[in-house]
Amino acid sequence: MVRIAGVQIPGGKKVKIALTFIQGIGRNNVFSVLKEAKVDADLETEKLNDQQVARLQKAIDSLPTEGVLKKSVVDNINRLKQIGSYKGKRHVSGLPVRGQRTRTNARTKRGKRMTIGAMKKKMLQKIEKGKKGKSKDLKKKE
Repeated sequence: MVRIAGVQIPGGKKVKIALTFIQGIGRNNVFSVLKEAKVDADLETEKLNDQQVARLQKAIDSLPTEGVLKKSVVDNINRLKQIGSYKGKRHVSGLPVRGQRTRTNARTKRGKRMTIGAMKKKMLQKIEKGKKGKSKDLKKKE
């Protein structure tokens, strides 16, 4: 296994696919990295020699990857929150930011469904029993 930009690149894969395991390098910009490093895209990662790995490392160092990329994304979101923009407010309230509908869907951001209003009789009775039990306990303490 080869280690580039702090990430273990999987062996047995072509270099053009294996480099996409590094966050910040996708299927589109991997070809510019390979061209800059003068490495064949169809070469397998296990067959890379030390010089090719060093050239790849140098080419990748010029791009924002991994921690630097994550930090810049977090900084941008914090800036939006701080200036009070609409997108920042959506981030704060945990709702979709890019205009998606929230009446239905948006479960990823909003979390598990919570029924409000309509409840089944059994569930309503359990809640009422719980409230009565708590009020009796409070009266006993007084």
